[in-house]
Amino acid sequence: MNIKNKIKITVNGKQMQVITNFSLKSLIVKLKIPIDKIAIELNKKIIDKKKISKIQLKKGDKIEIVHFIGGG
Repeated sequence: MNIKNKIKITVNGKQMQVITNFSLKSLIVKLKIPIDKIAIELNKKIIDKKKISKIQLKKGDKIEIVHFIGGG
């Protein structure tokens, strides 16, 4: 794949490359994260998980994914 077809994003402080027009949902699937146990922040804004399929990632986006862990 040509480098022109990729963008750099930051996920939990680590840079990664994805193809252009990559959705936030595709990122979650690629990272193999269970959607029901996370909160997602995109560029310092909390994202409604019902809308992640419609959100296209852009060059320089910063994504933070927080896992919920039960315990006592």
